[in-house]
Amino acid sequence: MHLEPGQLRLLSLISRHSSTSAAASELRITPAEVAQQLARAERDCGVPLVRRGPRGESLTAAGHLLARHGAEIDRHTAQATAGLEELLGLMSMRLRIGASQTAATHLLPPALTGLRHRHPEADLSVADLRTEQAVPVIEDGELDVAVIATWDGPPKAAEHIALHPLITDPLVVVLPESHPLAATADPIALDQLHAEPWVAIAPGADAREHFDRVTAAAGYLPDIRYQAASYDVAQAFVATGAGVTLAPRLALTNTPGITHRELDGAGLQRTLYAVTLADTRLTPLADIFLNLLHEASGALATR
Repeated sequence: MHLEPGQLRLLSLISRHSSTSAAASELRITPAEVAQQLARAERDCGVPLVRRGPRGESLTAAGHLLARHGAEIDRHTAQATAGLEELLGLMSMRLRIGASQTAATHLLPPALTGLRHRHPEADLSVADLRTEQAVPVIEDGELDVAVIATWDGPPKAAEHIALHPLITDPLVVVLPESHPLAATADPIALDQLHAEPWVAIAPGADAREHFDRVTAAAGYLPDIRYQAASYDVAQAFVATGAGVTLAPRLALTNTPGITHRELDGAGLQRTLYAVTLADTRLTPLADIFLNLLHEASGALATR
């Protein structure tokens, strides 16, 4: 004996409406199809389930027993539907964001302000994020949007992950104001800095790996005197006259005693990306936030 959930639900509807035609109407099928399903159910069970008489149809004892289970299926289905609707309602107003320091400083504030203005009821959260974490946390569903900076093109990602380029951030050379090259208006080539003492980002960061590659491509091993954990600290060291450093334009500070000049050379830049799922139907705020990030990026590029 094998019973199907649809057979139990059909019997539940017949019990509720005391009519096979009413059950057919609710199921949006014809009375003939109801008759076929009942005949198949009775063959599967080996006993009559519906009693047909001059006053219409009524369930047998076996039919009533199975109808009670069909009613339970309907109850659980209604609970599941209500629970899913509640979850989707909550998700539609929720946005979990991760961002690197540069993105959190320059792109997130105007984008978040715009999103709160449009949707004051939105449930927003922001977490610090390293570049290598972006794709895994989006894949695992821990975050809805990740905003990162990469030096070597977009991160590798599967087809269900979308990468949205936002803005290109070129490197500049940061010098003490008293440095002879501070007086030039022309872009400075890296090979002009081969004899300089350097302040570099500490090993282990993507920025340091990029620095090591570009100086090697310029044909020399830099004389690194100081290593800093961030561009802010590196520029503070430069202000003391300790050496020169490279920094992305968006990471420049207003530290007294330093100045910066453009660099002459291709590839001396990083790109900021937003990372999301390719299908954002469950998180509609993600698309709105992406548009706001593009607007903020355009404003930065113009400045």
